[in-house]
Amino acid sequence: MRQELMSLPKTLAEDVARNLVMVAKLLDEDAEQAYGYSRVALRLASRVAAVREAAGFASYATARYSEALAEFRAARRMTGSVELWPVMADCERGMGRPERALAMAGEPEVQKLDKAGQVEMRLVAAGARKDMGQAEAAVVTLQSPELASNSVQPWTARLRYAYADALLDVGREAEAREWFAKALEADQGGTTNASDRLAELDGVEFTDVLADVEEAEDVKDAEDAVIEAADDAKEDEAKEEAAEAADEKDGEKPVEGGDAR
Repeated sequence: MRQELMSLPKTLAEDVARNLVMVAKLLDEDAEQAYGYSRVALRLASRVAAVREAAGFASYATARYSEALAEFRAARRMTGSVELWPVMADCERGMGRPERALAMAGEPEVQKLDKAGQVEMRLVAAGARKDMGQAEAAVVTLQSPELASNSVQPWTARLRYAYADALLDVGREAEAREWFAKALEADQGGTTNASDRLAELDGVEFTDVLADVEEAEDVKDAEDAVIEAADDAKEDEAKEEAAEAADEKDGEKPVEGGDAR
C-alpha cells in the first residue's frame, strides 16, 4: 500500500493513509463508521488499488454488496490479482445470485488462488449450495483434504464449523456435534460460536444474567414508585383530615360580644 501511495503528492498521501488506517481499525468494531472513512479515501484517491479494496471491504461489511463488488472488480483490474475472487463470489451471494457465485467457483481463477483462498472459495460455494436449497451438495462441497487434515491452519476452525453446520442441516446431528467440537478445538481466536452450538446440541440453556439483573432492578424501581405514590397519598389524606378537623374546631367556638337586652 505504501508503494501505491507514493505516487500521490505527500499531503494527499498522508490524508489517504490516515483514512485507510481508520477503515482497518474500525472495520470489525463499527463497520458503518469504517465505511464513512472509506468513502473519504475513495474521493481522495480512487485510482489507488488499495483504496478501492478497502472501500470494497467496508461496503461488504455493511452489506452493500453491489458497491463492494464494483470496488473489488476495480481493484482486480488495477492489480491483476485473483486474491479477491472468493469475496467477489460472496458478494454475488449477498445480492441474491448464488448461481453466479457457484459458477465463479468453477472458473480457472480458483486454481490460481493460494490454499487459504481456495478454502475460502469452497466455503462460498457451499454457502451458495445452501442458498439454492441443496443441503446435501453443500456437505459434499466442503469435504476436502483441508477438512480431513489434523493440522490447524488459520482457516481450519471456520471450515470445520461450516461442515458441522451443513451436517446439521441434513439431520446428521451426531456427526455435527463431533465437528463443532473439532471446530472449537481449532478456534484459538474465537472466530466462531462453536461452543454455543455445542451447548445448544447438548440441551444447555444460557441465562442472560445481565438482563435478569436489569429486569429485577426495573421491578424494584416500579415497586418503589408504587410505595412512594401510596405514601404520598397517605400524607395528602392526613393533611386533608387535619385541615377538616381544624375547620370543625373553629366552627364550635362561642360567639363573643354584643349587649344583653
